[in-house]
Amino acid sequence: MPVKDFVWEERVRIYDTDTQGVVHYAGYYRFFTDALEQFAKSRLKVNWPLVNGMVWFVVVESHAKYHRPLRLWDMIRVHVVPAVAGRKALSFAFRVYKRSELACEGKLVMIAIDPKAWRSIVLPRNIASKAKKLGGSKQAISKSAISASL
Repeated sequence: MPVKDFVWEERVRIYDTDTQGVVHYAGYYRFFTDALEQFAKSRLKVNWPLVNGMVWFVVVESHAKYHRPLRLWDMIRVHVVPAVAGRKALSFAFRVYKRSELACEGKLVMIAIDPKAWRSIVLPRNIASKAKKLGGSKQAISKSAISASL
């Protein structure tokens, strides 16, 4: 179980919405990605997803479940919980809130790759150990943050 979620706050922008001013499903993935980038910089101390010339992270799985609509200019909070999902992968659970209402929850699974060979590699030790310390187990993420119906 994580000690404390990482929380990123931002505002819904025009490019996140459809013509009715409601967030389009792809907008939630932008929220996930922005929060993940800030989490990686502040907690893992790496630039994300292009860590360096030898390690990149790429998405191999994604899920989202939508609970309530968000609208143009809403202030939101995105909670991020990391987990090591194997020797080569990290999993990130996301919960997006408007005030205290859960709007969306989701998950990204990313693998480490060698960008020159474009093949998966074992997670760098420093990133794996920080993710374990800061987050939960793969099972904790799947049970607490991601709905069983995904």
